[in-house]
Amino acid sequence: MAELDRVRVWADALIRLHLAGGGWTFRFDNAKTRAGQCNHSKREITVSKYLAARFDDDEIHQILLHEVAHAIAGPRAAHGRKWLATARELGYVGKRTHDGPVAEEFANWIGTCPAGHTIVRFRKPKRAVSCGKCARGFSRAHLITWTALPKGTSRAQAQPQLLPHSGV
Repeated sequence: MAELDRVRVWADALIRLHLAGGGWTFRFDNAKTRAGQCNHSKREITVSKYLAARFDDDEIHQILLHEVAHAIAGPRAAHGRKWLATARELGYVGKRTHDGPVAEEFANWIGTCPAGHTIVRFRKPKRAVSCGKCARGFSRAHLITWTALPKGTSRAQAQPQLLPHSGV
């Protein structure tokens, strides 16, 4: 787990090294599903304080390199070839997007399918959603029922308690 003070030092050092004189700054944000962000209009790189606290130092360093590459490559580069080449030059070895864990404990909604599988969401889905574990495509037979989690309730507290199968 990375210490947030150390992450700030690394971010500031990378900005000084690669973005000197460009007016770029760093801060932590409250994102729960994305690791970092490069905001070109604000000239700001942010990292999720929730995810930074659970990632190890190497993962955080990769996130910072990813976002600095966005700053260097420019707003139109997205995750295309220019961005990827820039990222690799900086030493980035990760994927184009973050697919690691998210801060599920801060989710506001928990969904349960008829078979008992659960998923979390930070916002209630606007459309009907079916369980991806029970059916490949959308299936009315596997619709997910959504329950709002009271403030301060963790996913573990909200997880339905399934009874052991009795064999009957």
